Formats: sequence, structure tokens, C-alpha cells
Amino acid sequence: MSTATSDQQVGTGKPAMWKFFVLSAIGILMFFVPVTIGDRSTIPLDHVVSWLRAEIPAVLPWYALALIAAGAAYPWVSGTWRRDRTTTVFSVLRVLGLVVGVMLVLGVGPAWLFEDDMGPFLLNALVIPVGLLVPIGAVFLALLVGYGLMELVGVLVRPFMVPVFRTPGRSAIDAVASFVGSYSLALLITNRVYLEGKYNRRESMTIATGFSTVSATFMIVVAGALDLMGHWTLYFWSTLVITFLVTAVTVRVWPLSREPDDYAPGVTPRPEQDPEGSRLGAAWRAARATVAADPGVGRTVLANLKDGVLMAMAILPSILSVGLIGLVLAKYTPVFDWLGYLFYPITWALQIPEPLLVAKAAALGISEMFLPAALVTESAMSVKFVVAVVCVSQVIFFSAMVPSLLGTQIPVSIPRLLAIWFVRVALSLVLAIPLALWLF
Repeated sequence: MSTATSDQQVGTGKPAMWKFFVLSAIGILMFFVPVTIGDRSTIPLDHVVSWLRAEIPAVLPWYALALIAAGAAYPWVSGTWRRDRTTTVFSVLRVLGLVVGVMLVLGVGPAWLFEDDMGPFLLNALVIPVGLLVPIGAVFLALLVGYGLMELVGVLVRPFMVPVFRTPGRSAIDAVASFVGSYSLALLITNRVYLEGKYNRRESMTIATGFSTVSATFMIVVAGALDLMGHWTLYFWSTLVITFLVTAVTVRVWPLSREPDDYAPGVTPRPEQDPEGSRLGAAWRAARATVAADPGVGRTVLANLKDGVLMAMAILPSILSVGLIGLVLAKYTPVFDWLGYLFYPITWALQIPEPLLVAKAAALGISEMFLPAALVTESAMSVKFVVAVVCVSQVIFFSAMVPSLLGTQIPVSIPRLLAIWFVRVALSLVLAIPLALWLF
């Protein structure tokens, strides 16, 4: 059977809808269904990454270094470093990331670099997991978004997503992927859909900065560190609701409200349309059209794998450079003490215990989302709850999320990212503090 006929039901010319059911189900299983193996309950994709980390730990630093080296060289070899000032700056930072990566893997360099909360933290807690998760996730991402599921869901939930978040219905997949998977996978989805002309620039930035937060797995780590596991259900749902409430507000204020509605260069725009007639029927027709346009499972998977590898190459050196700069500033300078005063009026006015400490913790999250938790381990439960919520609902942090976003083709402005971060943190504090004082 030829490739053309293998993708369709023989003799009918209809799309082979078994792909929608079977391949989408595999994608859902890998990204969204927690499975218990041993004493760990997490999504299968995370189990795959954990298994690789356990089986070949000695190989992984060298694997990560190879991706870092390729990522550091790519902008200079391809000439993309000239694209704009931000790209030039981050192309230089990628080279710095390569230098840091070589020192960490070879074990040479200043003593402060090898302190547990510096280089080893970046390499072992961020670089290696992301370096595995993004390329492997890209393979299964092809099944999740390439065979009609995103179009089906998009049509069905459009009446909710458009008025609340001003994003297409299909962005609901991104929102769920971030909470059960990771921001890197969610950004991979967003970038892929943006390059297909299904998101414009404003929608992509809204989704990237509003939904692509850390996963429930990372939230468990934060909750464990702050003795919140006894309130896990309350913490999880409070964080999810506050994160999305903040997103619903930020899309309506500067700078997100001023992002242009441009589509990716050279791409044919394919915006969602309100369906005619039955919404369910329109959703099914959209799914069938996507399956009918499939070039073949092998090609789709390979195209996504290539995107995943390129994205990992862009992310990893930036994590080591930008993340290290953020950690150094947090540990050795008063920069975040000063930034804390931006939020002190809010924490003081809302009468949270230790308002200056909470303000500093909120500011510290811009460098690395785990760091705020370290500041409040001995504080009151209300303080712990607020910090645990805000470090997730802020979404934007420079140790990993920002490099991941910069690894996409979505146009990014660092000053606007900082403005979005400030708005998100301020709104998160306004919502989380009264709730914490009521609960605790």
C-alpha cells in the first residue's frame, strides 16, 4: 500500500480516523494520566525521564554538554545571532552557558560554582531533566497535537477560552499540559502551534506567560519543603485557580493587551472560527480535516523530534548562563532585597505576617521559582502558603522558563516579560494573602 492510501481508508477517500482515537489516546496517556510505578505517581513521560536518569547517570552530563555545545554554536553558524538585539545578547549568553557547562562536567572552576545551590543544582535539577524531557516529549507531542485532538477540544471549549482568556479554544491543551507536564512541554506545544499559524503573537505570549507554569510535580517539591503536603489538595486547587484568574486579568492590561496580532513570518494564518450549526459536529469535522492532512506518522514524529532537539539546544546553555547569574545575584547581592520593596506596600497593607520577608520572597522568584521557599521555611503557615502559591502563579522565572521561551520562535521582549512578571506577582499577592489569612 502506498503512503497516500495507507493514511486513508482504502477505497473511500476518507481520513483514517483510527489515528485520532489511537494516537491521541497515547498522547493523552503520556502527558496527562498519572501512573504509579514503585512509590512514585506521575505521568508516564516523567517516568521515562526518571528511568533514563537512573539507568545511565554517568552518560547524561555528557549528553547535556553535547546539546549545550550545539546550542551555543547554532546561532553563530546559522547567522541568526544578527536577528535583533535580544537574540545577539542571548547568543553570547549561550556561549557563557557552554563555558559553565564544561566547567561543571569536567569539575574545574571556582569553589562557589560547585556549591550545592549553584552549578550542581542547575545541572542536575534543571539542565539534565529538561534536556531529556523536551526531545522525548516532542515525540509524543506529535501524537497529542497532530491528529485532531487539539482541534476537537478547541472548538468545544472556545466559548469559555475566548471571553475569559482571549485565546483560542485549543490553548486549553497548553494550560493542562503545563500543570501535569511542565512549562517546557507547554512552550513546545505553543511554539509548534504558533509556527502552524494557529496562534498569533499576542495569543502565543498570553499562553506562554499565563499558562506555562511549573508542573504539579514541581509543586509537590515546594509543598514538601514548606510542610504543606497535609494541605496538598487545598494548595493545588488554590494555586491553579489563582494562576488562571491572574492570567484572565493580565490579558486585559499592558503589556499583554498591546501585543500585536501578527502571525509568524511566512506562515499562512489559520485562526479558529466560530462553527456553523452543531458545535460537536464542527469539532468532529475539524478533527477529521487534521487527520486527512497528516503527511504520515513517521514524518510528523520526526518533524516534532527535530523541533524538540533544536529547542533543547536553545534552552540548556541559557539555563546555565541566565540561571547562574540569577542565583549569584540572589545569594551574593542585595538586588532582590531592593526588588522586594516593590511588593512591600501590598504585603503590608494586606497584613500578612512578616510582610517584608514575603515581599522579598515574591521578588526572588524571578530568578528561580524554588528560591522563595527557602526563605520562609520557619515562618507561619499563612506565609508559607502565600509564597508557595505566588512562586507558581508568577509563571516567569529566569533560571529556566525564560530561556525556554527564548528557545522558541515567538518574539520575546525582556522588558515586557519583566512587566508581565510584576503584574502577575502583584495580582497573585492580592488574591493569595486574603485566602491564606482566612484559611490559616
